[in-house]
Amino acid sequence: MERKKIISRKTKETEIELELNLDGKGSAEIETPVSFLSHVLESFAKHGNFDLKIKASGDVSVDPHHLIEDLGICLGQAIFNCTEDKRGIARFGFMAIPMDEAEVVVSLDLGGRAYLRFNVDMLNEKIENMSTNLVEDFFRALVSNASINLHINKNVGINSHHIIEAVFKAFGIALKNATRITGDNSVPSTKGAI
Repeated sequence: MERKKIISRKTKETEIELELNLDGKGSAEIETPVSFLSHVLESFAKHGNFDLKIKASGDVSVDPHHLIEDLGICLGQAIFNCTEDKRGIARFGFMAIPMDEAEVVVSLDLGGRAYLRFNVDMLNEKIENMSTNLVEDFFRALVSNASINLHINKNVGINSHHIIEAVFKAFGIALKNATRITGDNSVPSTKGAI
């Protein structure tokens, strides 16, 4: 079963081509006009061991909000399409990541119900041209389109860069754990269906 998908999205505000391979080697080719977002998406791919290609453009001179939210939509759709058949996967994932003074915990369930708990406060309002509150918007769009239950909690941390990077690394590893092939072909649910 190939777990690789290409998602295209074109609106009046953004244009995105995204390719995700859950069974990759951790390589990333990310082209966005928001360099910090590109950096943390590379961290997600590297630590999740996914191959991720993104070519994205948008009206970031106005505000990068549209592009960041649409990237969340596209990555969420790719995750959903790659994991639509839940047979033989672990389903649940968890990871705690320390990065210098910051520590973030991510847990997720690929059980088909969209929910986001984003318990991450940050002192800095911006990193480069990106508002730090857009990280929550990115994950809210991702969760809605991936139909996953995702909890992101900051235990400690001051530096917003460290906090956000820890979030993306922890999300990548938790997703890798949840999408891991278990070896049996059953649906990971007592109901027999997800």
